[in-house]
Amino acid sequence: MGATNKIKTLGAALLAAFVLHAPVALADELTDRAGALLNAGKGAEAYQLLEPAESARAGEPLFDFLLGRAALEAGQNTRAVFALERVLAIEPNNVRARAEIARAYLALGETQTAQQEFATVKRQGVPADVSMTVDRYIAAMRQADEPAALTGYVEATVGYDSNVNVGPNRSTIAIPGFGNLPFELDRDTKANADGFGSLGGGANLRAPLGAGYTLLAGLAGSTRNNFGKQQFDTQNADASLGITRTADRDVYTLMAQGGVFYLDHGRFRDHLSLTGQWQRNLDARNQVGVFAQYADLQYPDQEVRDARRWVAGATYAHLYRDGLLAFASAYGVSERTQNGDADWLGFGGGGLRAGARLNYDAQTVLFGAASWEYRGYREDDPLFLKKRRDNQFGVNLGATRYLTKEWSVTPQLSLTYNDSNTKLTDYHREMFSVTVRREF
Repeated sequence: MGATNKIKTLGAALLAAFVLHAPVALADELTDRAGALLNAGKGAEAYQLLEPAESARAGEPLFDFLLGRAALEAGQNTRAVFALERVLAIEPNNVRARAEIARAYLALGETQTAQQEFATVKRQGVPADVSMTVDRYIAAMRQADEPAALTGYVEATVGYDSNVNVGPNRSTIAIPGFGNLPFELDRDTKANADGFGSLGGGANLRAPLGAGYTLLAGLAGSTRNNFGKQQFDTQNADASLGITRTADRDVYTLMAQGGVFYLDHGRFRDHLSLTGQWQRNLDARNQVGVFAQYADLQYPDQEVRDARRWVAGATYAHLYRDGLLAFASAYGVSERTQNGDADWLGFGGGGLRAGARLNYDAQTVLFGAASWEYRGYREDDPLFLKKRRDNQFGVNLGATRYLTKEWSVTPQLSLTYNDSNTKLTDYHREMFSVTVRREF
Protein backbone atom coordinates (compact mmCIF):
# COMPACT_ATOMS: atom_id res chain seq x y z
CA MET A 1 0.00 0.00 0.00
CA GLY A 2 1.36 3.45 -0.86
CA ALA A 3 1.86 6.22 1.71
CA THR A 4 -1.38 8.02 0.76
CA ASN A 5 -3.55 4.91 1.12
CA LYS A 6 -1.77 4.02 4.36
CA ILE A 7 -2.59 7.47 5.75
CA LYS A 8 -6.26 7.08 4.81
CA THR A 9 -6.53 3.67 6.44
CA LEU A 10 -4.81 4.88 9.62
CA GLY A 11 -7.18 7.85 9.69
CA ALA A 12 -10.20 5.54 9.81
CA ALA A 13 -8.57 3.41 12.50
CA LEU A 14 -7.82 6.53 14.53
CA LEU A 15 -11.39 7.78 14.30
CA ALA A 16 -12.73 4.37 15.31
CA ALA A 17 -10.46 4.38 18.36
CA PHE A 18 -11.66 7.84 19.39
CA VAL A 19 -15.28 6.70 19.07
CA LEU A 20 -14.62 3.94 21.59
CA HIS A 21 -13.22 6.39 24.14
CA ALA A 22 -15.45 9.41 23.44
CA PRO A 23 -17.83 10.80 26.08
CA VAL A 24 -21.54 11.09 25.31
CA ALA A 25 -22.57 14.59 24.14
CA LEU A 26 -26.00 16.20 24.14
CA ALA A 27 -27.70 15.91 20.75
CA ASP A 28 -30.98 16.77 19.01
CA GLU A 29 -32.88 15.35 16.08
CA LEU A 30 -30.70 17.03 13.44
CA THR A 31 -27.39 16.00 14.99
CA ASP A 32 -28.73 12.51 15.72
CA ARG A 33 -29.61 12.03 12.05
CA ALA A 34 -26.27 13.45 10.91
CA GLY A 35 -24.37 11.24 13.34
CA ALA A 36 -26.22 8.16 12.12
CA LEU A 37 -25.41 9.01 8.50
CA LEU A 38 -21.72 9.50 9.32
CA ASN A 39 -21.55 6.22 11.21
CA ALA A 40 -23.13 4.53 8.18
CA GLY A 41 -20.41 5.95 5.92
CA LYS A 42 -22.78 8.45 4.25
CA GLY A 43 -20.72 11.60 4.77
CA ALA A 44 -21.97 13.41 1.67
CA GLU A 45 -25.59 12.95 2.78
CA ALA A 46 -24.73 14.19 6.28
CA TYR A 47 -23.10 17.27 4.79
CA GLN A 48 -26.18 18.04 2.67
CA LEU A 49 -28.31 17.72 5.81
CA LEU A 50 -26.17 19.98 8.02
CA GLU A 51 -24.91 22.63 5.60
CA PRO A 52 -28.23 24.58 5.31
CA ALA A 53 -28.29 25.02 9.12
CA GLU A 54 -24.73 26.33 9.43
CA SER A 55 -25.62 30.03 9.55
CA ALA A 56 -28.13 29.42 12.37
CA ARG A 57 -26.14 26.90 14.43
CA ALA A 58 -22.48 27.80 13.84
CA GLY A 59 -20.81 28.02 17.22
CA GLU A 60 -22.48 24.93 18.71
CA PRO A 61 -19.57 22.50 19.31
CA LEU A 62 -21.48 19.29 18.55
CA PHE A 63 -23.07 20.71 15.39
CA ASP A 64 -19.75 22.15 14.17
CA PHE A 65 -17.92 18.89 14.91
CA LEU A 66 -20.40 16.85 12.89
CA LEU A 67 -20.38 19.45 10.11
CA GLY A 68 -16.58 19.31 10.01
CA ARG A 69 -16.55 15.53 9.80
CA ALA A 70 -19.25 15.52 7.11
CA ALA A 71 -17.47 18.20 5.07
CA LEU A 72 -14.25 16.20 5.20
CA GLU A 73 -16.05 13.04 4.03
CA ALA A 74 -17.68 15.03 1.20
CA GLY A 75 -14.34 16.45 0.02
CA GLN A 76 -15.12 19.98 1.27
CA ASN A 77 -11.83 20.24 3.12
CA THR A 78 -11.73 24.02 3.58
CA ARG A 79 -15.27 24.04 5.01
CA ALA A 80 -14.20 21.23 7.34
CA VAL A 81 -11.33 23.33 8.69
CA PHE A 82 -13.61 26.33 9.32
CA ALA A 83 -16.16 24.23 11.22
CA LEU A 84 -13.58 22.38 13.31
CA GLU A 85 -11.74 25.61 14.15
CA ARG A 86 -14.97 26.84 15.71
CA VAL A 87 -15.09 23.71 17.86
CA LEU A 88 -11.51 24.15 19.03
CA ALA A 89 -12.04 27.84 19.79
CA ILE A 90 -14.61 26.79 22.42
CA GLU A 91 -13.17 23.38 23.38
CA PRO A 92 -9.36 23.51 22.84
CA ASN A 93 -8.96 20.10 24.52
CA ASN A 94 -11.39 18.30 22.16
CA VAL A 95 -8.98 15.65 20.83
CA ARG A 96 -11.48 14.22 18.35
CA ALA A 97 -11.96 17.62 16.73
CA ARG A 98 -8.19 18.16 16.66
CA ALA A 99 -7.65 14.77 15.01
CA GLU A 100 -10.28 15.59 12.37
CA ILE A 101 -8.80 19.01 11.63
CA ALA A 102 -5.41 17.32 11.20
CA ARG A 103 -6.97 15.06 8.55
CA ALA A 104 -8.51 18.12 6.88
CA TYR A 105 -5.15 19.91 6.78
CA LEU A 106 -3.58 16.79 5.30
CA ALA A 107 -6.28 16.64 2.61
CA LEU A 108 -5.44 20.27 1.76
CA GLY A 109 -1.76 19.36 1.37
CA GLU A 110 -0.67 21.15 4.56
CA THR A 111 1.21 18.18 5.99
CA GLN A 112 3.38 20.18 8.39
CA THR A 113 0.31 21.68 10.08
CA ALA A 114 -1.32 18.23 10.14
CA GLN A 115 1.73 16.76 11.89
CA GLN A 116 1.64 19.54 14.49
CA GLU A 117 -2.04 18.89 15.20
CA PHE A 118 -1.47 15.15 15.61
CA ALA A 119 1.45 15.81 17.92
CA THR A 120 -0.90 17.96 20.03
CA VAL A 121 -3.45 15.12 20.04
CA LYS A 122 -0.85 12.76 21.44
CA ARG A 123 0.31 15.22 24.11
CA GLN A 124 -3.26 15.52 25.42
CA GLY A 125 -3.06 12.08 27.02
CA VAL A 126 -5.07 9.83 24.69
CA PRO A 127 -5.45 6.09 25.43
CA ALA A 128 -2.60 3.74 24.52
CA ASP A 129 -4.27 2.25 21.42
CA VAL A 130 -5.04 5.73 20.07
CA SER A 131 -1.46 6.85 20.80
CA MET A 132 0.00 3.94 18.80
CA THR A 133 -2.24 4.73 15.84
CA VAL A 134 -1.22 8.40 16.00
CA ASP A 135 2.45 7.36 15.97
CA ARG A 136 1.94 5.31 12.79
CA TYR A 137 -0.12 8.13 11.26
CA ILE A 138 2.65 10.68 11.87
CA ALA A 139 5.28 8.27 10.50
CA ALA A 140 3.22 7.71 7.33
CA MET A 141 2.82 11.48 6.85
CA ARG A 142 6.54 12.06 7.23
CA GLN A 143 7.21 9.38 4.65
CA ALA A 144 4.72 10.96 2.24
CA ASP A 145 6.10 14.47 2.81
CA GLU A 146 9.78 13.63 2.58
CA PRO A 147 11.54 15.79 -0.04
CA ALA A 148 13.38 12.76 -1.39
CA ALA A 149 13.25 9.25 0.01
CA LEU A 150 15.20 6.09 -0.71
CA THR A 151 13.61 3.01 0.88
CA GLY A 152 14.39 -0.66 0.63
CA TYR A 153 13.58 -4.11 1.91
CA VAL A 154 14.91 -7.65 2.20
CA GLU A 155 12.71 -10.68 2.81
CA ALA A 156 12.93 -14.43 3.26
CA THR A 157 10.11 -16.89 2.62
CA VAL A 158 9.52 -20.57 3.29
CA GLY A 159 6.48 -22.46 2.11
CA TYR A 160 4.77 -25.40 0.44
CA ASP A 161 3.50 -25.43 -3.16
CA SER A 162 1.27 -28.23 -4.45
CA ASN A 163 2.11 -27.46 -8.10
CA VAL A 164 5.52 -25.84 -8.53
CA ASN A 165 5.53 -26.34 -12.34
CA VAL A 166 1.84 -25.38 -12.95
CA GLY A 167 1.14 -28.76 -14.55
CA PRO A 168 -2.09 -30.77 -14.96
CA ASN A 169 -3.25 -32.71 -11.90
CA ARG A 170 -3.52 -36.01 -13.76
CA SER A 171 -1.25 -38.78 -15.02
CA THR A 172 -2.73 -39.46 -18.49
CA ILE A 173 -4.31 -37.30 -21.18
CA ALA A 174 -6.09 -38.25 -24.41
CA ILE A 175 -4.90 -36.02 -27.27
CA PRO A 176 -7.33 -35.56 -30.22
CA GLY A 177 -4.48 -34.58 -32.55
CA PHE A 178 -3.16 -38.14 -32.16
CA GLY A 179 -6.45 -39.98 -32.56
CA ASN A 180 -7.48 -39.53 -28.91
CA LEU A 181 -4.78 -41.96 -27.84
CA PRO A 182 -4.04 -41.73 -24.09
CA PHE A 183 -0.54 -40.45 -23.29
CA GLU A 184 1.20 -41.01 -19.97
CA LEU A 185 2.57 -37.71 -18.70
CA ASP A 186 6.18 -37.72 -17.62
CA ARG A 187 7.17 -36.63 -14.12
CA ASP A 188 8.14 -33.08 -15.10
CA THR A 189 4.93 -32.41 -17.04
CA LYS A 190 2.30 -33.33 -14.47
CA ALA A 191 1.85 -31.36 -11.23
CA ASN A 192 4.80 -31.55 -8.83
CA ALA A 193 4.45 -30.70 -5.14
CA ASP A 194 7.42 -29.43 -3.13
CA GLY A 195 8.54 -27.19 -0.31
CA PHE A 196 10.50 -24.08 -1.19
CA GLY A 197 12.50 -21.18 0.16
CA SER A 198 13.10 -17.78 -1.40
CA LEU A 199 15.11 -14.61 -0.84
CA GLY A 200 14.26 -11.20 -2.25
CA GLY A 201 15.02 -7.55 -1.94
CA GLY A 202 14.51 -4.21 -3.55
CA ALA A 203 14.93 -0.45 -3.36
CA ASN A 204 12.63 2.43 -4.29
CA LEU A 205 13.36 6.10 -4.87
CA ARG A 206 10.75 8.84 -4.53
CA ALA A 207 11.96 12.33 -5.47
CA PRO A 208 9.59 15.33 -5.67
CA LEU A 209 10.36 17.55 -8.68
CA GLY A 210 8.08 20.46 -7.82
CA ALA A 211 4.78 21.68 -9.28
CA GLY A 212 3.09 18.44 -8.21
CA TYR A 213 5.50 16.13 -10.07
CA THR A 214 7.35 13.24 -8.41
CA LEU A 215 9.99 10.92 -9.87
CA LEU A 216 9.66 7.23 -9.02
CA ALA A 217 12.30 4.54 -9.57
CA GLY A 218 12.74 1.01 -8.31
CA LEU A 219 14.82 -2.16 -8.47
CA ALA A 220 13.77 -5.59 -7.21
CA GLY A 221 14.88 -9.18 -7.48
CA SER A 222 14.27 -12.59 -5.96
CA THR A 223 15.32 -16.19 -6.17
CA ARG A 224 13.18 -19.20 -5.28
CA ASN A 225 14.66 -22.63 -4.70
CA ASN A 226 12.59 -25.80 -4.36
CA PHE A 227 13.72 -28.34 -1.80
CA GLY A 228 13.52 -31.27 -4.20
CA LYS A 229 12.47 -30.13 -7.69
CA GLN A 230 15.44 -27.90 -8.55
CA GLN A 231 14.58 -28.02 -12.27
CA PHE A 232 11.71 -25.64 -11.46
CA ASP A 233 13.78 -23.10 -9.51
CA THR A 234 13.12 -19.51 -10.60
CA GLN A 235 14.84 -16.14 -10.42
CA ASN A 236 13.71 -12.69 -11.54
CA ALA A 237 14.94 -9.11 -11.65
CA ASP A 238 12.89 -6.01 -12.44
CA ALA A 239 13.47 -2.27 -12.80
CA SER A 240 11.00 0.60 -13.07
CA LEU A 241 11.12 4.32 -13.79
CA GLY A 242 8.17 6.67 -13.80
CA ILE A 243 6.64 9.98 -12.89
CA THR A 244 3.47 11.03 -11.09
CA ARG A 245 1.62 14.32 -11.10
CA THR A 246 -0.76 15.32 -8.31
CA ALA A 247 -3.32 18.02 -9.12
CA ASP A 248 -5.95 18.65 -6.45
CA ARG A 249 -7.92 15.35 -6.29
CA ASP A 250 -6.27 13.77 -9.34
CA VAL A 251 -3.11 11.68 -9.51
CA TYR A 252 -1.59 10.77 -12.90
CA THR A 253 1.13 8.11 -13.21
CA LEU A 254 3.26 6.99 -16.16
CA MET A 255 5.59 4.07 -15.46
CA ALA A 256 8.06 2.12 -17.61
CA GLN A 257 9.14 -1.33 -16.42
CA GLY A 258 11.52 -3.99 -17.60
CA GLY A 259 12.65 -7.33 -16.31
CA VAL A 260 13.94 -10.81 -16.88
CA PHE A 261 12.65 -14.16 -15.58
CA TYR A 262 14.84 -17.27 -15.24
CA LEU A 263 13.67 -20.90 -15.03
CA ASP A 264 16.15 -23.57 -13.90
CA HIS A 265 18.83 -20.84 -14.07
CA GLY A 266 18.20 -20.36 -17.80
CA ARG A 267 16.80 -17.14 -19.29
CA PHE A 268 13.13 -17.87 -19.95
CA ARG A 269 11.36 -14.55 -20.60
CA ASP A 270 12.15 -10.84 -20.96
CA HIS A 271 9.53 -8.13 -20.68
CA LEU A 272 9.21 -4.40 -21.29
CA SER A 273 6.04 -2.50 -20.42
CA LEU A 274 4.57 0.98 -20.23
CA THR A 275 1.67 1.71 -17.86
CA GLY A 276 -0.50 4.81 -17.55
CA GLN A 277 -2.92 5.41 -14.68
CA TRP A 278 -5.31 8.11 -13.51
CA GLN A 279 -6.83 8.16 -10.02
CA ARG A 280 -9.34 10.58 -8.54
CA ASN A 281 -10.16 10.97 -4.86
CA LEU A 282 -13.90 11.58 -4.96
CA ASP A 283 -13.92 12.39 -1.24
CA ALA A 284 -12.16 11.30 1.92
CA ARG A 285 -13.27 7.67 1.51
CA ASN A 286 -13.80 6.93 -2.19
CA GLN A 287 -11.34 6.68 -5.05
CA VAL A 288 -11.78 5.73 -8.70
CA GLY A 289 -9.23 5.17 -11.43
CA VAL A 290 -8.50 3.88 -14.91
CA PHE A 291 -5.34 2.28 -16.26
CA ALA A 292 -3.81 0.97 -19.48
CA GLN A 293 -0.68 -1.08 -20.12
CA TYR A 294 1.29 -2.25 -23.13
CA ALA A 295 3.85 -5.05 -22.71
CA ASP A 296 6.35 -6.68 -25.06
CA LEU A 297 7.15 -10.30 -24.11
CA GLN A 298 10.22 -12.08 -25.49
CA TYR A 299 11.13 -15.76 -25.02
CA PRO A 300 14.82 -16.21 -26.04
CA ASP A 301 14.60 -20.00 -26.48
CA GLN A 302 10.97 -20.15 -27.72
CA GLU A 303 10.59 -17.28 -30.16
CA VAL A 304 7.27 -18.67 -31.38
CA ARG A 305 5.80 -17.46 -28.05
CA ASP A 306 6.98 -13.83 -28.41
CA ALA A 307 3.92 -11.64 -27.90
CA ARG A 308 2.50 -8.17 -27.39
CA ARG A 309 -0.05 -7.67 -24.62
CA TRP A 310 -2.55 -4.87 -23.96
CA VAL A 311 -4.48 -4.48 -20.71
CA ALA A 312 -6.97 -1.73 -19.80
CA GLY A 313 -9.39 -1.39 -16.93
CA ALA A 314 -10.95 0.59 -14.12
CA THR A 315 -10.59 0.52 -10.32
CA TYR A 316 -12.60 1.59 -7.29
CA ALA A 317 -11.64 1.76 -3.61
CA HIS A 318 -13.67 2.60 -0.50
CA LEU A 319 -12.42 3.22 3.03
CA TYR A 320 -14.94 2.19 5.69
CA ARG A 321 -15.13 3.89 9.05
CA ASP A 322 -13.85 0.83 10.92
CA GLY A 323 -10.57 0.95 8.98
CA LEU A 324 -11.52 -1.59 6.30
CA LEU A 325 -10.20 -0.68 2.85
CA ALA A 326 -12.07 -2.48 0.05
CA PHE A 327 -11.09 -2.36 -3.62
CA ALA A 328 -12.23 -3.81 -6.91
CA SER A 329 -11.17 -3.69 -10.55
CA ALA A 330 -12.36 -4.86 -13.94
CA TYR A 331 -10.13 -5.15 -17.00
CA GLY A 332 -9.84 -6.41 -20.53
CA VAL A 333 -6.76 -8.13 -21.93
CA SER A 334 -5.51 -8.99 -25.42
CA GLU A 335 -2.34 -10.86 -26.30
CA ARG A 336 -1.12 -11.48 -29.87
CA THR A 337 1.90 -13.47 -30.88
CA GLN A 338 4.53 -11.79 -33.02
CA ASN A 339 4.86 -14.96 -35.09
CA GLY A 340 1.95 -15.22 -37.55
CA ASP A 341 2.22 -19.01 -37.57
CA ALA A 342 1.33 -19.34 -33.87
CA ASP A 343 -1.98 -17.49 -33.57
CA TRP A 344 -3.30 -20.36 -31.45
CA LEU A 345 -1.14 -18.98 -28.60
CA GLY A 346 -2.82 -15.55 -28.72
CA PHE A 347 -5.96 -14.76 -26.74
CA GLY A 348 -8.43 -12.11 -25.66
CA GLY A 349 -10.41 -11.87 -22.47
CA GLY A 350 -11.03 -10.00 -19.28
CA GLY A 351 -11.23 -10.31 -15.55
CA LEU A 352 -12.45 -9.09 -12.19
CA ARG A 353 -10.58 -8.61 -8.93
CA ALA A 354 -11.79 -7.64 -5.48
CA GLY A 355 -10.15 -7.51 -2.11
CA ALA A 356 -9.83 -5.81 1.24
CA ARG A 357 -7.33 -4.79 3.90
CA LEU A 358 -8.15 -4.22 7.55
CA ASN A 359 -6.03 -2.69 10.31
CA TYR A 360 -7.08 -5.26 12.91
CA ASP A 361 -5.05 -3.48 15.57
CA ALA A 362 -2.06 -1.14 15.72
CA GLN A 363 0.32 -3.94 14.69
CA THR A 364 -1.74 -6.32 12.55
CA VAL A 365 -3.10 -5.97 9.01
CA LEU A 366 -5.46 -8.59 7.60
CA PHE A 367 -5.84 -8.90 3.81
CA GLY A 368 -7.64 -10.98 1.25
CA ALA A 369 -8.48 -10.93 -2.44
CA ALA A 370 -10.37 -12.95 -5.04
CA SER A 371 -9.97 -12.92 -8.82
CA TRP A 372 -11.42 -14.36 -12.00
CA GLU A 373 -10.01 -14.16 -15.53
CA TYR A 374 -11.41 -15.50 -18.80
CA ARG A 375 -9.14 -16.20 -21.78
CA GLY A 376 -10.44 -17.18 -25.19
CA TYR A 377 -7.73 -18.26 -27.65
CA ARG A 378 -7.86 -17.15 -31.27
CA GLU A 379 -7.14 -20.33 -33.22
CA ASP A 380 -7.49 -24.08 -32.80
CA ASP A 381 -4.86 -25.73 -30.64
CA PRO A 382 -2.92 -28.13 -32.96
CA LEU A 383 -2.94 -30.91 -30.33
CA PHE A 384 -6.55 -30.64 -29.14
CA LEU A 385 -8.11 -29.48 -32.45
CA LYS A 386 -10.23 -26.75 -30.83
CA LYS A 387 -9.90 -23.22 -29.50
CA ARG A 388 -8.70 -23.21 -25.94
CA ARG A 389 -10.99 -21.58 -23.32
CA ASP A 390 -9.82 -20.89 -19.76
CA ASN A 391 -11.59 -19.64 -16.63
CA GLN A 392 -9.03 -19.00 -13.92
CA PHE A 393 -10.11 -18.40 -10.31
CA GLY A 394 -7.86 -17.27 -7.48
CA VAL A 395 -8.09 -16.55 -3.75
CA ASN A 396 -5.40 -15.07 -1.52
CA LEU A 397 -5.69 -14.70 2.27
CA GLY A 398 -3.15 -13.56 4.82
CA ALA A 399 -2.07 -11.29 7.65
CA THR A 400 0.93 -9.08 8.33
CA ARG A 401 2.12 -8.67 11.90
CA TYR A 402 4.48 -5.72 12.51
CA LEU A 403 6.93 -6.79 15.22
CA THR A 404 8.58 -3.36 15.04
CA LYS A 405 8.38 -0.50 12.56
CA GLU A 406 10.96 -2.31 10.40
CA TRP A 407 10.26 -6.00 10.93
CA SER A 408 7.13 -7.90 9.91
CA VAL A 409 5.93 -11.50 9.48
CA THR A 410 3.33 -12.44 6.85
CA PRO A 411 1.69 -15.87 6.61
CA GLN A 412 -0.55 -16.28 3.57
CA LEU A 413 -2.51 -18.87 1.62
CA SER A 414 -2.96 -18.75 -2.17
CA LEU A 415 -5.39 -20.94 -4.11
CA THR A 416 -5.59 -21.12 -7.92
CA TYR A 417 -7.90 -23.15 -10.13
CA ASN A 418 -7.66 -22.99 -13.92
CA ASP A 419 -10.68 -24.57 -15.61
CA SER A 420 -9.62 -25.26 -19.21
CA ASN A 421 -11.19 -27.21 -22.07
CA THR A 422 -7.73 -28.51 -23.04
CA LYS A 423 -6.74 -30.93 -20.30
CA LEU A 424 -3.03 -30.17 -20.55
CA THR A 425 -3.72 -26.67 -19.15
CA ASP A 426 -6.41 -27.67 -16.64
CA TYR A 427 -4.93 -27.55 -13.13
CA HIS A 428 -5.26 -26.44 -9.52
CA ARG A 429 -2.59 -25.11 -7.20
CA GLU A 430 -2.40 -24.50 -3.44
CA MET A 431 0.44 -22.60 -1.81
CA PHE A 432 1.11 -21.63 1.80
CA SER A 433 4.04 -19.46 2.82
CA VAL A 434 5.48 -17.40 5.66
CA THR A 435 7.56 -14.31 4.87
CA VAL A 436 9.84 -12.36 7.22
CA ARG A 437 10.55 -8.86 5.96
CA ARG A 438 12.91 -6.07 7.01
CA GLU A 439 12.25 -2.57 5.67
CA PHE A 440 14.80 0.24 5.54
